[in-house]
Amino acid sequence: MGPTRALPPRERQWLRWLPAALILGVFVLDLLSPRGMRVFPLLAAAPVLVAPWFSLAGTIATGGAAFLAALLLPLVRGRLPFGVDDVVPFSTFVTLTLLAAVVNQLLARERRQLKNAREVAEAVQRAVLPSPPGRIGPLAVAVRYEAAAREAAIGGDLYAIHPTPHGTRLMIADVRGKGLGAVQTVNALLGTFHEAALRAPDLPGLVCWLEDRVQEANAAEGGTGLEMFATAVIAELSADGSTLRMANRGHPAPLLVHRGRTRPLEPGTPSLPLGLADLGIPNVLPDIPVDQYALPEGAVLVLFTDGVVEARDHRGVFYDPAPRLSRPLPPDPDHVLDALLADLYRYTAGHLDDDVALLAIGLPRDANDGLDRAPAAHRRKADDSRRV
Repeated sequence: MGPTRALPPRERQWLRWLPAALILGVFVLDLLSPRGMRVFPLLAAAPVLVAPWFSLAGTIATGGAAFLAALLLPLVRGRLPFGVDDVVPFSTFVTLTLLAAVVNQLLARERRQLKNAREVAEAVQRAVLPSPPGRIGPLAVAVRYEAAAREAAIGGDLYAIHPTPHGTRLMIADVRGKGLGAVQTVNALLGTFHEAALRAPDLPGLVCWLEDRVQEANAAEGGTGLEMFATAVIAELSADGSTLRMANRGHPAPLLVHRGRTRPLEPGTPSLPLGLADLGIPNVLPDIPVDQYALPEGAVLVLFTDGVVEARDHRGVFYDPAPRLSRPLPPDPDHVLDALLADLYRYTAGHLDDDVALLAIGLPRDANDGLDRAPAAHRRKADDSRRV
């Protein structure tokens, strides 16, 4: 299944009741205030207050309702609404309502432009990232791509999966930055991955190809001091899907979801992102660490970019996907990703601050025996890290 947008949860329902609450509050305040106090300006502010959120009709309707309330207030006080002293306030009221309508239309036009730009960015992104087949050998595959709500720039998130004689090789990565430079690096990494996936004899060799490609892209920039790099997880599944080998290059740890439990597959040794291997930091091993795991049948492997774990709620608390996935879920990658995205949108009130790419791999229950195998968390270091 291709990338789809999860529906955000209901938000700002209280805004529907804001005009009524404001008008009612002004009535109460007018009744409780001394006769010399004028609460009229509060009513005049009602259409301006709702203009950014309501439609044009809603904004004008709010202005009309507030105007009627302004006519009723003098009657409640026992005097006629149209006195000499009311000419200027009522003129101001009409002017503010017209101003609110203009502001409403300007904001609506900007929202339409942003929506169109975001749709174009998503279309380009999906053209760059074609959907993989839903089935590769015994493996079920699902991907999702969610563009950030606050930006229309094309992001640097990417995923790829390729069946090879060595097993099914896959990658998820997040290129630094946005825009044309990030897209160029994304294209370069995708092309290199699909070529190296077939030609590299092992996972460290594949990582070396990708590292060389990012280094070449940085060299082509002429040392501007804005070197490109990419966090990435490059992995390889055996032909039967029972064994996972994984090289994590500074990327969020993938999650293994199985029988209502979720655990992160943290790397045994931290590694620098792609493009930064030539920094020469002391105490960093020159080889490429590869972690190996045994995957139980019915498990789902979930890989994602940092837009997931860097999402925040209204208190600024980062999102943790593990609790949401640590519940009874069908062992289906599509279902798992849909559940994760729905929970992410609920947590962030429908607003993502960064793009999100997700890739999920499911191992069907009938793919192999050994349902209750414990994951083997032993790590294999590849001594052969030569360039392929």
